[in-house]
Amino acid sequence: MPRDNKTPLIQKIAKQADITFRGLTSSADGDNKLAADQQSELISLVTAVRAADLNIAPRKTQPSSGAAGLHSPPVTYMHICETEAFSMGVFLLRTGASIPLHDHPGMNGMLKVLYGKVSLRCFDKLEDNLTPGTAPPHFEPPLALFQTASLRHTVLRSVAEFSEDSGPCLLTPLRDNLHEIDTVEGPAAFLDILAPPYNPDDGRDCHYYKALQTVTEGGTDGKSNEEQQGEEAWLLEIPQPEDFWCGGEPYPGPAVSF
Repeated sequence: MPRDNKTPLIQKIAKQADITFRGLTSSADGDNKLAADQQSELISLVTAVRAADLNIAPRKTQPSSGAAGLHSPPVTYMHICETEAFSMGVFLLRTGASIPLHDHPGMNGMLKVLYGKVSLRCFDKLEDNLTPGTAPPHFEPPLALFQTASLRHTVLRSVAEFSEDSGPCLLTPLRDNLHEIDTVEGPAAFLDILAPPYNPDDGRDCHYYKALQTVTEGGTDGKSNEEQQGEEAWLLEIPQPEDFWCGGEPYPGPAVSF
């Protein structure tokens, strides 16, 4: 078949995302089953996208902290489109900005860096979260009793850096679903696809976490679990951090339609 060079790449990505995620089926283990050929085609398209395809250029921005960053958001979001199957947009992070540790409950996702470089720490939840009557680990500083209900037992699955030359970072409802995103050396932007979209009424709301330091017999173990890939870590659900908020700005790229 002749190659379609007239349709904008972002339109092709949106169409393929809708095809890929509209037919999701759930497996017994809680992850979603995606058609391998459809997912492969979407990954191929997303891998090819660049900032120029969306009329976005790298920015020289002031750091997200300090006097210059006090009154402007550290992160902004450009909404591109949303259907029942997925949502898609672009996150722009100022120099030094982070998107705190958070989750995407019951959702699949793809993250593709458009410019700059980001570091991702990804956690997976373990099944043995605390239940009534279970003694929690000892933490430093100690937790209040009421906080134990907000603990999540996890494992640090991966720590990796992504640039515009990298393929997309993938997440599923069970794999790499909890993650934090930090800029590396300068500002960054990435295309973000989530399927299905956030919907608090359907149990898909964003939650924030912080990793805790455990105390072993004889004192602290001298290392934080979140920095040790493959090791278990305890995360505490917290309110949205006060130093993080996300602003909005218009999307300047080709329009997407269905």
